[in-house]
Amino acid sequence: MLAITLRGAVNDPHSARLRRELVDLHRTLVEAALVVWTAGNVSAKVDDRHFLIKPSGVPYDRLTEDSMVLCDLDGRPVEGQTLKPSSDVFAHAYVYRHRSDVGGVVHTHSPYATAWAARNEPIPCVLTAMADEFGGEIPVGPFALIGGADIGKGIVDTLAGRRSPAVLMRNHGVFTVGETPRSAVKAAVMCEDVARTVHLSRQLGEPLPLREADIDQLYDRYQNVYGQ
Repeated sequence: MLAITLRGAVNDPHSARLRRELVDLHRTLVEAALVVWTAGNVSAKVDDRHFLIKPSGVPYDRLTEDSMVLCDLDGRPVEGQTLKPSSDVFAHAYVYRHRSDVGGVVHTHSPYATAWAARNEPIPCVLTAMADEFGGEIPVGPFALIGGADIGKGIVDTLAGRRSPAVLMRNHGVFTVGETPRSAVKAAVMCEDVARTVHLSRQLGEPLPLREADIDQLYDRYQNVYGQ
C-alpha cells in the first residue's frame, strides 16, 4: 500500500511541481544568505498525508527534484525513498499535523535573527515592514533538542493566537510557516531583514515601538490591499 502511495505522490503533476519549487526555494535561502553549508531546510505539504523535505546533509548545489524526501505526517519516509530526510523532519511533521492551514515550513540559522534567539529575546515591532508581514513582534519559542517533535510543538504553541509566521526558537534559529512553501521562505527572508535593521537601530538608541492600532491597520492593508 505504501508503494502505491509513493508512485502516486511521486508521479502526479502537483508533487512534481512542488519538487521543482523546493529546489528553487533552497537556492533562494543560499542567495539570501540565510543558510550555510547544509544547515536549514524547506518542506512542502503534498496532501493530507504527505510532505516533501530536503534530505539530510546534502549540499544545496547538489539538490535535485528526485532528492527531496517524501514523508508521512509522522515524519517517516515513505517506502522506496533512498535518502534520509532532514533531522528536522519530526518538527515539520508536527507542524503539519497541528496546523492544517500550513503548506510550507522553513528552518534557517540566519545570523541576525538567530542572535536574537540566542538572547531569548523577541524582535519588537518597531518597523512598518514588521507590522506588514508579522502583525506584531516576532516571538521566541522554548529551547528544544533536535531530532524529535519538541521543536514542532514549540513552534505551534508559540505561534498560537499570533499573526506572525515566524518564531525564533531559543538557542537554535528561525522557523517560519506559510500557506505555501514560497510564502514561508518569504517570511524567513523578511525575518532576517528586520532582525538586522532592529539590531542596527539599537546600536543608535532605543527603537520607538509602533502603536497597536497602527500595527493592525498596516497589517490589514498589506495582507488584503497591497499588490496585484
